[in-house]
Amino acid sequence: MATSTETRLSLDGVGWGSLAVAFVAVQALAFTGAYTTGRPTWYAFFMIASTAVTAYLLHGDSFVVAAATMGSILMIALGLPLFLFVARQQPSLIVERALDPDVHRMLYLGIYGPLLAAIVSLLFGVPLAHLFAEGFTGQQLVESLVDLPLVVPHSVAGILILFGFGSGGAFPNVSVLGSMIGIVLAMTFVSAPYAVNATREAFESIDDRLEYASRIHGASRWDTFRRVTAPLAVRGMVTGGVLAWARAVSEFGAVAVVAYSVSFFYPPAGEKVTAQHAPVFVYNTYLTGGLEQSGAVAFILLGVSAVIFLVIRYLTSDSSATGGVV
Repeated sequence: MATSTETRLSLDGVGWGSLAVAFVAVQALAFTGAYTTGRPTWYAFFMIASTAVTAYLLHGDSFVVAAATMGSILMIALGLPLFLFVARQQPSLIVERALDPDVHRMLYLGIYGPLLAAIVSLLFGVPLAHLFAEGFTGQQLVESLVDLPLVVPHSVAGILILFGFGSGGAFPNVSVLGSMIGIVLAMTFVSAPYAVNATREAFESIDDRLEYASRIHGASRWDTFRRVTAPLAVRGMVTGGVLAWARAVSEFGAVAVVAYSVSFFYPPAGEKVTAQHAPVFVYNTYLTGGLEQSGAVAFILLGVSAVIFLVIRYLTSDSSATGGVV
């Protein structure tokens, strides 16, 4: 009788990697067949059934089969729209939009602005995360304030930015509305919790005895942080920065309120230009050009974001040449 640690299907000479590739290939063929016949719903049922059968053949455990089947339903909800989105794109339209200078400016702003927001989030978030890891009186109140942007509607976040830093706000001489400063503030507001929380978890995972050993050998707190704590937590910092960047890339509500169109220096043109953040640009394209035009722009943005994300994941993985540290 098979147990949870055994497999019902003999895997002698077959690696798990090969099985995974074969499973993905079968899924791709099934989706292609269902899509070309105009029956994408059939693929949804096929994926659920094939996942259940595969789990049964590999494990024969009712719990694993049930978990895999339930999980495949969620994967359908997440993956099927993406598969259909990619399959329905028109290559000629994608090429046309990829050559559009407005799209180039959108991509530059869509990467550059979130990068600044991620840097700001880490610059001021890492010290705060370190304090959280050590603990202090009133910490829960400060943590609630840091996490507040996670539950605040993002259009409200934009309003808060204008009240706090716009006309009549804390820095009346600083232009926020429609400026690069405004868009970075809006992005930082919604993305900083990701940088702080990921970095705090990294600090909390460090053995206190390592810092104690450093201190009893005469190192100051600055030296201990620079030579012991920070290097051990650097992966959490990178993860937090990536999460903050990704969150800022997708931000729409706060940016639309604070900086619907923003002027910034654009190096390829050698001068200031006006453009819109990527989600705002895609929304405008949808309103003016319809689903096909906005889909082509969204496809380009999705591709660029995926490439950047994969590069960062590679640089932070254990198998990379950097050993997991960028």
